[in-house]
Amino acid sequence: MAVGTEPSETIRLPADEAGEAAPPPGPPPAPGVDEAVLEQVFRTARTPRRWRDIPVAEAMLHALYDLVKLGPTSGNCSPGRFVFLTSRDSRERLRPALSSGNVERTMAAPVTVIVAQDPLFYEQLPRLYPDVEARSWFAADIVLAEETASRNSSLQGGYLILAARMLGLDAAPMSGFDADKVDEIFLSGQGWRSNFLLNLGYADGEPSHPRLPRLAFDEACLLL
Repeated sequence: MAVGTEPSETIRLPADEAGEAAPPPGPPPAPGVDEAVLEQVFRTARTPRRWRDIPVAEAMLHALYDLVKLGPTSGNCSPGRFVFLTSRDSRERLRPALSSGNVERTMAAPVTVIVAQDPLFYEQLPRLYPDVEARSWFAADIVLAEETASRNSSLQGGYLILAARMLGLDAAPMSGFDADKVDEIFLSGQGWRSNFLLNLGYADGEPSHPRLPRLAFDEACLLL
């Protein structure tokens, strides 16, 4: 989907699902915020179930990571690691670890990403966060290290979804898989651990069903 260049003056808000009138428009977006980008990344983006037989160029994957690595993580710890399965053979190796509902859509996807985390991410902190001696915080506390790796690799996986949508790809995250099998097949040599899977490519056709409901602001948020 092409991204426009003219900023919008208002943010469009959805009507209330109960049929009540939508709340009044909020303030205009900050200068430079493009309504077309909001449409592409959030409002019209959907999780695809079918894929077009179009490969994703390696240069696109490099461009994706170059955006993802700029997203904030705790102390710039950057524990996310990404394994791009770009060939049919590599995805066939993944098949035994997939739940039955995810096999067909994964075999048809141009790329499947193993979004993983490096349990020893803190070994990079002298280079990534040189202002303080942060390595010792995690090297001496395995629980803290695991919690930090999980939280921040999940953040980086979220950045990957948004970056993919901004670059014109469709993204389908999955949690239906055997993480131990994935780690054994693909990650044992690096010592990384899988977090979730993400199919990437170009959706085939329009969604076959309407978007599922979302929680309203008052159901999911507190103003204190």
